[in-house]
Amino acid sequence: MLPGPILSVWAHPDDESYLAAGVMAAAVDAGTRVVCVSATAGELGTPDPVAWPPDRLGRLRRWETAAAMAVLGVAEHRFLGLPDGGLAKVDPTHGAGIVEALIEEIEPATILTFAPHGMTCHPDHIAVSDWVTAAWRRSGRRARLLHSAGDAEHFAEFAADYEAWGVYMTDERPQPVPRHEQAVHLRLTGCALDRKLAALHAMASQTRPAVALMGDDRYAAEVAVEAFVEVLA
Repeated sequence: MLPGPILSVWAHPDDESYLAAGVMAAAVDAGTRVVCVSATAGELGTPDPVAWPPDRLGRLRRWETAAAMAVLGVAEHRFLGLPDGGLAKVDPTHGAGIVEALIEEIEPATILTFAPHGMTCHPDHIAVSDWVTAAWRRSGRRARLLHSAGDAEHFAEFAADYEAWGVYMTDERPQPVPRHEQAVHLRLTGCALDRKLAALHAMASQTRPAVALMGDDRYAAEVAVEAFVEVLA
């Protein structure tokens, strides 16, 4: 079990549910304080901005996030109110300063966020990874910093699905991590997986297309694994 409090920092609502829902729910069940942070409301996360202008989608995604956090038992969730799609344009020193203030306030023992490639090479994800890592260093590395990483075996099994899903933002692909290099490896089954799926289904504006593409069983198998590497320097 990860030591707490846990500070879980991501770019958009649903990032945390895809990459760390199982870890956060298990921590909450063990009585650990979990504070989850979304830099943006994900207000641009739609292929149809006419039907879903930013104000409308941002409002919906806040409601979806509240439902997902309730499922996971995470009582403390914060939106930073930064612009979706614009995190790479935020002064990195300012971004790191925001996270550093969170670290000083919450005094986490564990911090969760993206690996440097952001899992999907999304500029917003990469920016958040940079901010959190810089803030962790500036605050004296007092917490354990864990970067979400793709498990090599799991990645190989679902590589074609990721391409069909269109999750990547560039032609680059993240380097998956073998099991022996992972600090945390969690394969969810049974009620724990049901709980993660319930949280993800609560974010239907983002997850419905993937479920339709992959089918219920394949989607469940794809989201069942969470892996993290520990940052040591």
